[in-house]
Amino acid sequence: MSRARQPPLVTGISPNEGISWTKVTIRGENLGTGPTDLIGLTICGHNCLLTAEWMSASKIVCRVGQAKNDKGDIIVTTKSGGRGTSTVSFKLLKPEKIGILDQSAVWVDEMNYYDMRTDRNKGIPPLSLRPANPLGIEIDKGRFPQKDLETLFPGMSADFTSENFSAAWYLIENHSTTSFDQLKMAVVNLKKQANKKNEGSLAYVKGGLSTFFEAQDALSAIHQKLEADGTEKVEGSMTQKLENVLNRASNTADTLFQEVLGRKDKADSTRNALNVLQRFKFLFNLPLNIERNIQKGDYDVVINDYEKAKSLFGKTEVQVFKKYYAEVETRIEALRELLLDKLLETPSTLHDQKRYIRYLSDLHAPGDPAWQCIGAQHQWILQLMHNCKESYVKEQKGTSLLHSSMLDLDSDVRPSPIGHLSQTASLKRGSSFQSGRNDAWRYKAPQQVVFVEKLTKLVVSQLPNFWKLWISYVNGSLFSEKMIQEVMHSLEKLIRGALLPFSLKEGESRQYGGWEMKSELSGQWLTHVIQTVRLSSESLTALEIPNDMLQIIQDLILDLRVRCIIVTLQHTAEDIKRLAEKEDWVVDNEGLTSLPSHFEQCIVHSLQSLKTVLDCKPGEASVFQQQKIQEDVCQLSIGILQVFIDCLEQLSTKPDGDIDTSHLSVDVSSPDLFGSIHEDSSLTSEQRVLIALSNCRYLERHTFLNIAEHFEKHGFQGVDKITQVSMESLKELDQRLFEMYIESKADPIVGSLEPGIYAGYFDWKDCLVPAGVRNYLKEALVNIIAVHAEVFTISKDLVPRVMSRIVEAVSEELSRLMQCVSSFSKNGALQARLEICALRDTVAIYLTPESNSSFKQALEALPQLSSGADKKLLEELLNKFKSSMHLQLTCFQTSSSAMIKT
Repeated sequence: MSRARQPPLVTGISPNEGISWTKVTIRGENLGTGPTDLIGLTICGHNCLLTAEWMSASKIVCRVGQAKNDKGDIIVTTKSGGRGTSTVSFKLLKPEKIGILDQSAVWVDEMNYYDMRTDRNKGIPPLSLRPANPLGIEIDKGRFPQKDLETLFPGMSADFTSENFSAAWYLIENHSTTSFDQLKMAVVNLKKQANKKNEGSLAYVKGGLSTFFEAQDALSAIHQKLEADGTEKVEGSMTQKLENVLNRASNTADTLFQEVLGRKDKADSTRNALNVLQRFKFLFNLPLNIERNIQKGDYDVVINDYEKAKSLFGKTEVQVFKKYYAEVETRIEALRELLLDKLLETPSTLHDQKRYIRYLSDLHAPGDPAWQCIGAQHQWILQLMHNCKESYVKEQKGTSLLHSSMLDLDSDVRPSPIGHLSQTASLKRGSSFQSGRNDAWRYKAPQQVVFVEKLTKLVVSQLPNFWKLWISYVNGSLFSEKMIQEVMHSLEKLIRGALLPFSLKEGESRQYGGWEMKSELSGQWLTHVIQTVRLSSESLTALEIPNDMLQIIQDLILDLRVRCIIVTLQHTAEDIKRLAEKEDWVVDNEGLTSLPSHFEQCIVHSLQSLKTVLDCKPGEASVFQQQKIQEDVCQLSIGILQVFIDCLEQLSTKPDGDIDTSHLSVDVSSPDLFGSIHEDSSLTSEQRVLIALSNCRYLERHTFLNIAEHFEKHGFQGVDKITQVSMESLKELDQRLFEMYIESKADPIVGSLEPGIYAGYFDWKDCLVPAGVRNYLKEALVNIIAVHAEVFTISKDLVPRVMSRIVEAVSEELSRLMQCVSSFSKNGALQARLEICALRDTVAIYLTPESNSSFKQALEALPQLSSGADKKLLEELLNKFKSSMHLQLTCFQTSSSAMIKT
């Protein structure tokens, strides 16, 4: 059961005010699913459903009816949602009554005048209406609010035709600013109008006064006759007189209307003649219309007119009609010859052929136009095939006939729709083949690609039309399926011989091969060939050819797609090998070079070039349906990523003399505090290792994950395996490079500790009171700061990782040295504690559990401080050390805040 819809909600109405019968547009939500779903619509309480026109679920158009309420809501009721609500309202205005002399923006029906006194329509003559301005002076509308006037004059009206007319209201409303002189003039005008009304009946009598007197005289004469001669005589005399009057009236009427009746007869005759001419205008204009329609190519119109004329005038005996009909037959015969010439033209599309055959059949042309067309098409296809063969035979011998007009189907006067489809598809690919429809492209393309292009174009442009023409003519009963099988078999083997020679048998290679394979085609050219073969398959599939005959074409496309993927991935691996040559060692503010970006772009570009190959068209199988293909593609993908990892390792471990750093630079946005990289304009092996570590970190966190998403997006199988194997290899490289860098930086610092401690024959058992941290520790810190600067200049994100390992190595060595001391004097213990604490506090932000344990073991090997004076002295010396080396130690503070942010 479907879920009930939400009740209707009206959120807008336009306009939001108006008089009755105003057309409004209602907008909202859930206003019904259709006209039948709308069962109720009220505006200001008035039912407007009869005028409602449902437009959509959010729009209804209707007219506002007469309502009692001046302002109200718009309520919509539907079957599906029930009674709705409204967030807006409509204001109903009172209609302004318009007199006959009032200006109005709309047309007023004067014959259906609205009587304000009875509040109903009355059909009275407009001349009987009272004027809109009874005072006859200029009306000056005041600015008094209507509501105030209604309150001041309750139950009254300013309409002078109303029974409750108020003169004061009328004057306030229309003449509030009129001068007293103007009002006096208005009184004079009212008096004149009253006098004219009284004189109206008298003037009417004056206008018919002569008639009145004649009637009066006749009545007097009749009265006198009756008195003098008696009633009978008077009756006879009156009868005779009436007859004479009637005769004279009849003669007078005949005299008066004779000319009118004559003109009427003449007009009727002319009208009848024009009707006859209009009736047969079709025939008289037909020859000229036939010529015009032939020029415009409207042959259907010509045939329809001819059939109509033949049925109407084909057997006529009227000479005029015969003459015009003979002209029609002459032009129809010329049309038959024209259509036959167009039918036999080659090349021609199947649509045009069928159209011309139908035209000739409708025109009853002699012979069999369809058979004549089939014969012409047959000869044309044989000629094309012969020319194609001769062209490539001569080209193998060194003679190029690529400019043959018979073979170049693109230069045909009427290109087939299939050729146009092929050209459109090439344009959609957006590749370098867009301009591939000219001779320059043919010279650049490999010989195999040109051959496949020509061969498939010849088949798909001519065979479908010929096949369909046969089907239309004989319903396929005279056309052997073996011919189609042979054509499909030859097409498939010829393409395999040109592109996949290893897939042919030994005997087939000699028949269909023979191409000189200097180098295998690139993925781009294979993609182009796949598109060409696909277009051919689509065109042939649209025909009524059994699918089993076209299956070999589908198998060919699948093999081409698999080969294209493998070749493209192999070429991609070769391109990635050459990325090392593009490494410019330009470091951005994140410590990265352009190498990871180039690598990802190379992969993405390769996958994008395979998009059309990986996509399955109707009837095609997935390229990954076979397990062996999945494994091969997976191994190739892993190999591509491994090639880049090897490239990174090669760059980072290359001897200094093999690296060209003449173009080295650092991003100006990078906070280079020391400038050691671009001052020397060269990179050391340690700096290259740092850059490689930064790139590895970015590859692990971003690039490899992005590439995995692209693999999944394009339907690759085993993406998890590709990512896992590649990540493990990348982490192994990262760890090797990291250990190499730590070893190169930590060993010198660690090795300098023991000689520095015992410099000058220093002895822990016999030493002076400590005066501060000795120089060996300061030198170690300076060396650590130098490592920090070098790492910070390359990548800030690597600083915590590197510094933590350096601190671990130094603390471990210091702990070992302290544990090797047999005994400490009081001053020696205080000196050792001072130096250990100074080092620990300085590198506190980089301490790890391992380094903390080493510092703890070193302090445990020392005697404990017994007196408060020793502790105070230790604290004062620590503060003195930190104060004196505040500038040098600032880098650790900066690194701390940066590390916390990351």
